[in-house]
This record gives sequence, C-alpha cells and structure tokens, in this order.
Amino acid sequence: MTRKRALITGITGQDGSYLAELLLEEGYEVIGLVRRTSTINFARIYHIQDQIELVSGDLLDQGSLISVLQEWHPQEVYNLAAQSFVMTSWRQPVFTGDVTALGVTRVLEAIRAVDPAIRFYQASSSEMFGKVREVPQTEDTPFYPRSPYGVAKVYGHWITVNYRESYGLFACSGILFNHESPRRGLEFVTRKVTYHAAKIRLGLADSLALGNLESKRDWGYAGDYVRAMWLMLQQEQPDDYVVGTGRTHSVQELCEVAFSHVGLDWREHVVQDQRFMRPAEVDLLVSDPAKAREALGWQPGTSFEDLVHMMVDADLALLASESRGG
Repeated sequence: MTRKRALITGITGQDGSYLAELLLEEGYEVIGLVRRTSTINFARIYHIQDQIELVSGDLLDQGSLISVLQEWHPQEVYNLAAQSFVMTSWRQPVFTGDVTALGVTRVLEAIRAVDPAIRFYQASSSEMFGKVREVPQTEDTPFYPRSPYGVAKVYGHWITVNYRESYGLFACSGILFNHESPRRGLEFVTRKVTYHAAKIRLGLADSLALGNLESKRDWGYAGDYVRAMWLMLQQEQPDDYVVGTGRTHSVQELCEVAFSHVGLDWREHVVQDQRFMRPAEVDLLVSDPAKAREALGWQPGTSFEDLVHMMVDADLALLASESRGG
C-alpha cells in the first residue's frame, strides 16, 4: 500500500514537531517546508530529522509553494507557519499580515493550481475571538480580534472558508486555543513562567517580570491538539472546529502551579511590569469543544496541572544539562 504523504509548513515550530511525530506514527511520509535562512532552529525536530524530508519554500513566495507541491504531490497540507507571537505583531504588523494572512492565500492558490484534491488544514487561533462576544466560544461565536496577529488569523480563517465554498477544496480550520509544551518558545508566557520557576529553584535567578496576571486562557497540551488537526482531514466532509479544554486559568494560577511544583511561593518572586502589558488586552478566552468531541471523537488527555509540571520538569532538566555543559 502506498504511504500517505503530508506537507507541513512550520515544521520546526512546536506544533509542527508534534504533528510530524504523529504522522510518522500513522505511517505517513512527512515533508517539512522550511525557509532558507541562516538561523533555522531544528532543535524541536532533531530527533526525527532522519525520518522526514525538509524542502525549501516560503509563504511569501508563491512560486516556491507551487514547485514543492508539483515535486512532492502530498495528499495533505498542514499550514502551521505564521508569525505567531502576539506581542511581535504590534511591532511588525505588515510582516505579520503578509505571512499569517496572505500566506494562507498563497498556499490555497498553489493547491488550487497544482492539485485541488489535496486536503488542507489551516491553523486558526482563539486570538480571533479577542474581545469575546460570548463565553464560552464556539465555531459560531463572532470574531473581534484585538491584535494584528488576531486580525491576520481572521483573514486566514475566512479565506480558507471561502476557498472551500468557492472551489470545493477540502479545506478545514482548527480554531485552537492556547496549547503549550516543553517545546514552547521562551517568549510565550507559559514557558517564561516554567523556565523562570526552574531557574529560580536552581539559584540562577531570583525574580520574574510579567504583564497582566489576571488575564485568563484556556491552556492545553500541544501534543494532544495535533491529533485534532489530523482527525479533521480524515473526515468525509471539510469543516471548522474549536479545539480546547473548556477550562480557563489565569496567569496568576499558572505562576502558583509552576512555583509550588518546585517548592516556591510565586508571590516572593513575580513582579508586574508595564512593559509586558498589551496595547489591547484579551481578558477571557475559553473554548466549547463539543463539536470536536462529538464529530471527531477528540478530547484533551493532559490536565493543566500535569502540563505545567511537565514543562517545569523539562526546564529543570534543560538548565541542569546546560550547567553541566551538555
């Protein structure tokens, strides 16, 4: 039997690495699209790099996307590439729009030109809900993005729906709520907290500066969420799905769980800093994942506490390894 072939944009990121692992387990041939730069970080996929094929391409370059599809003929394309850090989107709004919004159109156009039978997954985001119109948020909740990143993701979401309805493409969007892991970048608040809890525990630091401690998010484990992406492309009909835990936690709770795991009181180490306050804050994001549960048979398998403990333990191991020089 011929192996299925999938193309992942953003394969070097958190989600891309977990998705690549899942697809390899499912017997896929995995192709990863990477930009040709001098600073690519392969750390997240180093352990599977000999099992996947990395090809050069860029969401800013329509021709490169067409060439990759023509050469590799994937049956599935997962578009995970984006400028995905919300704070950066205020500093680089045009770049964020070009990659995170128009990049989706370029991928869809390439699919339409090369092989309209390709199944397409778009990584949508709970940041699209922004100033939420209802709690919890479902697939039918109106969008009100509060950052250039959220605005760009709304465009990417609706262009995916448009190509599905206009051209009959099998195009799905997963509206994923915050999903974290030990592979999360240090610029994200979850990893910032777990890394500093470990650092302070080991005597390598004594304080952590954060922004809004009351901000609440629906946090889950990225390793669970990539299975929902895959399940969407295995259905008979394309559709959009909210993916989350249905539970919300504040940044303060995140600090409490992380610091208590290493025997520390967060209040003795965490300070609020205006530099980390967003120009327009998103206060409460919480999912209603009923559709994903019922239609896909998906549900998260990792609790918030277990996720935070996993991340703190990984950061303790990382820092200990670094201190030994290896």
